Amino acid sequence: MNGPNVAQVPNFTRTTVRPRRFHNGDRIRGQRSTPSGQHRAVLLREVLAAGAPQPGETAVDCTVGWAGHAIELLRAVGPEGRLIGIDFDADNLPRARERLEAVGFPFHLHHGNFAGLPAILAVDGLSAVDLVLADLGMSSMQVDDPERGFSYARDGPLDMRMDRSRGRPAAEVLATISEKELAQALHDLGDEPQAEAIAAAIVAARRQGPILRTGELARVVMESASTGKKEAIWRLHPTAGRWNLHPAARTFQALRLLVNRELANLEQLLRVLPTVLRPGGRAAIISFHSGEDRLVKAAFRDGLRGGIYSRVSPEPIRAGWEEYSSNPRSRSAKLRWAKR
Repeated sequence: MNGPNVAQVPNFTRTTVRPRRFHNGDRIRGQRSTPSGQHRAVLLREVLAAGAPQPGETAVDCTVGWAGHAIELLRAVGPEGRLIGIDFDADNLPRARERLEAVGFPFHLHHGNFAGLPAILAVDGLSAVDLVLADLGMSSMQVDDPERGFSYARDGPLDMRMDRSRGRPAAEVLATISEKELAQALHDLGDEPQAEAIAAAIVAARRQGPILRTGELARVVMESASTGKKEAIWRLHPTAGRWNLHPAARTFQALRLLVNRELANLEQLLRVLPTVLRPGGRAAIISFHSGEDRLVKAAFRDGLRGGIYSRVSPEPIRAGWEEYSSNPRSRSAKLRWAKR
């Protein structure tokens, strides 16, 4: 039996990421982090190739952030087109508006969850669009703000809510979740190999008092890894050219996904996506976690087999070495696209 009729983005092939070297053999090191107060749109060139925005079209950026992708989409659709920007985090919208207004073309911004995309489009009198983009990662500004509670490297209140006007902060979730449920979340949402040990350590720590700050949680995870030794030996760059994941990174990722119900929201977006794309319309989704990528891959594959999509990307598109080395967020980014 023949497999699905898949197609890659024209002129793009998957890039194998290998550290480059100087003539003397030394590796070229990447940046440690995005400069404070700045945000770089991940896989921007690849998104524009996959989405192929055209003058006069209507494009939707479901995760507008500070408009890194949205600016280029707006420029591409031009004065006769329209951009719709959505963000679950209301704090992102004023800066996005300021940057988009400088372009001078029509756009509308909405504070909302992309799971409700059809209802958001209806507010603007739309039922279908030409292009939908969703970047499922976090912005550098969210991570850099300790008051948001997303970072294991910056002490602050353990919040993690994308929309601070609703929902339960991470501290409340950690105070009530069972050890079994927590271990499952760490495994499923964080790909954490020590999920059971970390969950047990967190539950033991909360018996001594509530875990209210990011620094407290990071310390518990570090100590559970190897009775405190991990904290002393961990380095971002253990050797030249190597990048070492922080022991608490997977725990923080899993908790953020849990607090914001991010996989459930993505599942709903993938369900409604075909209904809001015009014939010939394109969807592009950037994921940063294996669970997210599996959902996107399955939805696009099943849509192709069912005749909903005419073409999909056969493999995820990854960052090339230049972006990989200069933008840490791109290291785990995977772009998949589909066409109606």
